[in-house]
Amino acid sequence: MKRLLWLGVGLAVGALVVRKLTQKAEEFTPTGIATSLSQSAGGLVESMRSFVEDVRDGMAEREQQIAQAFADGVLYEDKFAELREDEQPGSQEGIR
Repeated sequence: MKRLLWLGVGLAVGALVVRKLTQKAEEFTPTGIATSLSQSAGGLVESMRSFVEDVRDGMAEREQQIAQAFADGVLYEDKFAELREDEQPGSQEGIR
């Protein structure tokens, strides 16, 4: 009876191993590689869409802030003016 039990366990483990190896081997077939690339490209496209959407939301929010400041008559504060002063044409630092 013990031998029959161990034979059953061995057959079950063997079937699982063969199944996993077959699935892994299918990943390296042309169809499997194409499927993998398709899924990777789809993920990349979705990431880019999400990034562009976030940038557009940020731009819209900043435009709204600037428009509100203009409507209120408040002077617009350019936080990046200092950074651009170093890059103005004609400055000695910018010419090399």
